Amino acid sequence: MTTVDPRTVVLLTSIMTALMAVVLFLQWRRFPGSIRGLGNWTGAPLALCSTTLLGALRGRVPDLLTIAVPNMLLFVGLYLAYLGSQRFLNRPTAVRYWSAFIALLCLPVLWFSVIEPDFRIRLLVVAPPLALLFLLHAHLIYRHARPGLARLLLLTALICGALNQLVRIVVIGLLPVERTAFDPSTPHPVFLMAYVLITLLMTVSLILMAAERLRTESRHLAARDAQTGAYTQHHMSEACQQELARSRRQGHTLALLLIDLDHIQHIRNTYGQLRSTQLLADFVARVRPLLRQPDLLGRFDSEGFMLLLPETPLDEALRVAERIRTLVDQPDAVPHGSVSIGVTTNRHDNDTLDTLLTRADKALCHAKDKGHNRVESA
Repeated sequence: MTTVDPRTVVLLTSIMTALMAVVLFLQWRRFPGSIRGLGNWTGAPLALCSTTLLGALRGRVPDLLTIAVPNMLLFVGLYLAYLGSQRFLNRPTAVRYWSAFIALLCLPVLWFSVIEPDFRIRLLVVAPPLALLFLLHAHLIYRHARPGLARLLLLTALICGALNQLVRIVVIGLLPVERTAFDPSTPHPVFLMAYVLITLLMTVSLILMAAERLRTESRHLAARDAQTGAYTQHHMSEACQQELARSRRQGHTLALLLIDLDHIQHIRNTYGQLRSTQLLADFVARVRPLLRQPDLLGRFDSEGFMLLLPETPLDEALRVAERIRTLVDQPDAVPHGSVSIGVTTNRHDNDTLDTLLTRADKALCHAKDKGHNRVESA
């Protein structure tokens, strides 16, 4: 019966991992700078697959390059993957301390690989820190990554990686020292092939996580108005319809506010388009801190905004509107800014977005008719 050559499996899997690293590199170069950590993720699989490629040359080149260097690259590759995930998830890093820790570990690796070769001691030096890195990375992903297929695959790869190292201590430590990693008569090739497959799965998972983040950010950008950073009118219409349907099912009251910046056309004619646009953006930036996490502020037309307040009765919505009016009203500012606000809430099961907008617009018109810089309800 034909047996599988471990060197062939390792070579093919390492080539596939290197190709996945190229994909990560292209993502890194093309993705927006807000998606961090891709550079570290690119270096990780390259370092990890290099370990097996160098190990396959054992007996043909010096042990320094086939034993010591690959073991050092293991630490570097796994830490780069962990560091990339920390940056990707916007978590604190400790590069200086980890770099010092890895540098210290390289000393006994070098000693027991070249100066006084001892496989078992080298295994005890290398495997536990590697398992720790796998587990720390898994804990990070479990706690902070967005649920999904990529997170599940990466957790699987990291946990299997830790188990691979821990079981290897027990099994390989009982074998004769003279055996090599590619000797098919020992479990060596099993652990080696498991390692390269884990590396490949981890790399694919990182690519999927980066792609998921890009899709999320693209949706986020598409839903935002480029001038002010508020949600677009289209996004607000969809969100209001969804919240209105939810309010009907659960018996909640939602509030809808239409907000117009007073005399914006006069400001545009007097101070220019750029200044009027800046006033709109400043309004959004100043109002956001007043809002709750579920509240949505978006554009309604060229002069105003729509504010959706889920699970909010009329009296509370009027208080929010008054806080916004007071915040914007600055008599000493040039140009003087103020807002008129129309407030309404859903009242009947057959209320639609159009009926809410009609009532809120009617209240807004009353506020303007009474001299602007007012809050009215309907």
